[in-house]
Amino acid sequence: MSLRPAPAPGHAVERILLVDDEPAIREAVVMLLEGEGYETITADGLLPGRAALERGGIDLVISDMRLGDGTGLELLHHLNMDADAPPAIIITSYSSVETAVEALRAGAVDYIIKPFANDELLHAVRRAIQERRMQRENALLKRTLRKEQLRHGLVGRSPGLERVLELIRRVAPSDATVLISGESGTGKELVAQAIHYASARAAGPFVPVNCGAIPADLIESELFGHAKGAYTGAVLATEGLIREAHGGTLFLDEVGELPLPLQVKFLRVLQDRRVRPVGGKETSRVDLRFLAATNKDLKAAVERGEFREDLYYRLNVIGVRVPPLRERLEDIELIARHFTAFFAAKIGKRITGFDDEFVRFLRSYEWPGNVRELENLIERAVILGDGELLCYRDLADSLPPAPPPEPEMRAVIPGHPLPVEGYIRDVILRYQDTHSEIELAHLLGIGRKALWMRRRRWGLQRAGVPAPSTAE
Repeated sequence: MSLRPAPAPGHAVERILLVDDEPAIREAVVMLLEGEGYETITADGLLPGRAALERGGIDLVISDMRLGDGTGLELLHHLNMDADAPPAIIITSYSSVETAVEALRAGAVDYIIKPFANDELLHAVRRAIQERRMQRENALLKRTLRKEQLRHGLVGRSPGLERVLELIRRVAPSDATVLISGESGTGKELVAQAIHYASARAAGPFVPVNCGAIPADLIESELFGHAKGAYTGAVLATEGLIREAHGGTLFLDEVGELPLPLQVKFLRVLQDRRVRPVGGKETSRVDLRFLAATNKDLKAAVERGEFREDLYYRLNVIGVRVPPLRERLEDIELIARHFTAFFAAKIGKRITGFDDEFVRFLRSYEWPGNVRELENLIERAVILGDGELLCYRDLADSLPPAPPPEPEMRAVIPGHPLPVEGYIRDVILRYQDTHSEIELAHLLGIGRKALWMRRRRWGLQRAGVPAPSTAE
C-alpha cells in the first residue's frame, strides 16, 4: 500500500519528467513513480528532455547526469532560463563530490547516487514536490492579497475611476511603458502597483523610486549603482535600483524631477535595456518594465526645455490620467468608509459610521490634498474619536468650518417626485448671504455656472449685491 497522501480535492496529479538513456532504468523508475500515483513522462536524452519541458505542465524533473547527447548539467542550465521552471533531481552512478556540488550549484534540489533504494528516491521526490506546491501556493496567496489590497486602495464607482481600472486591465498584460499623470495624492503609485501585480511580472520585484526625494548628486548612483571606489565614500559596489528591479517593474515617481544630464543616460537604458554603474566599465543586461508618474505637465516642460522630448515620448507610450478627488465626488464617502474600517481595525476601535456634520464636511470640502489628505484626516478622526460615530467636532481645530445643516425637506411620497428645484431655491435663499459662490455650489452639488443661471432666473440677490439680470 502506498504511503503517499491522497491529493487534496481538486488538486491535479503531479507530472514528473524522467530523462535517462538507459531503458531498464526508465522502466523501473516509471513503475515506482506511477505506483505512487504520479504521472510520468520519459525522455531518452537531453534534446527530447528539453522538448518535453517546452510543452509545459511538468512539476518535477529527474535526470541522469550522463546522457547520450549531453549531460544533466546542461539540462539544469536550460531550466535556469525559466523563472517558473520545475525543480530537478540529479541521479548518477558517479559519486564524485565535485560533481554533486556542481549539480547543486547549477540548481538541482537533490542528488542521488546509483544504485539507490526506492524509499530514498521517493523521499526526494515527495520533498521536491511538496516544496514546489508550497512555492506555488505562496505565490498565489501573495498575488491574491496584493490584488485585493490594490482593489481596495482604488475604491470607488465613479466613471473616472472606472476608466482608470479599465486601462489598467488592458495595459497590464503588455510590457509597454506607461506614464501615469495626476495631482499629488491621487494614488498614482497605487495605479502603478496595480499594473505590476496584474502583469506577468507579478512575482518579480516592484521597485518604487521618488525622483524628487533623492538629492541630485546622488540620484545617478541610486539608480545605476556604482563601482567600488567610484567616488569618495564608495567603499563597496552597489547594484542600483534599476538592476534591483530586474525581472520586475521599476516605478519612477515624479519623473519630471530627473536632472537633464541623467535623462540622457536613462533614455539609453530604456532603449538598450543595459545599465552601467557609476565608475564601472562593464554594462549589465536588465529585463524589467518601466512605469513613470508625474504631477507636472511634462509636455509643457518639454517646450520649456526642462525635459527631453525623446524621453517624454519613450515614457508616454500609454498615458493614464488619475482624476483628482473633486472629480470623484460620489467616491468620497466610500473611500472614507474604507479608511475608517482599516484604521479602526488597526487600533482596535469599534466605529460604525459618521455623524451628519462629518458627512456634510466630506461632501463639501474641496480636498486639495486628494486621497492622501482624506486618508490622513480619517486616521486622525479614528484616533481622536471616542464613540461609534466619527464626529466633526473631534477635528474642528484642524479643519475648515463645517457647512451649515441642510434645510429640512419634505418626505418623498411614492409616486410624487422630490421638488429638487424648490430645494435648491430654498438653500440659495437661506445661505447666499453667509457663504461664497464656491461654498454654495458645493453645498448644492452643482457647478458655479448652474448656480448663477438659477439665481439669474429667479432674480435672487445677495445682501448689498444687485440681482442677476433676468433679461434674455
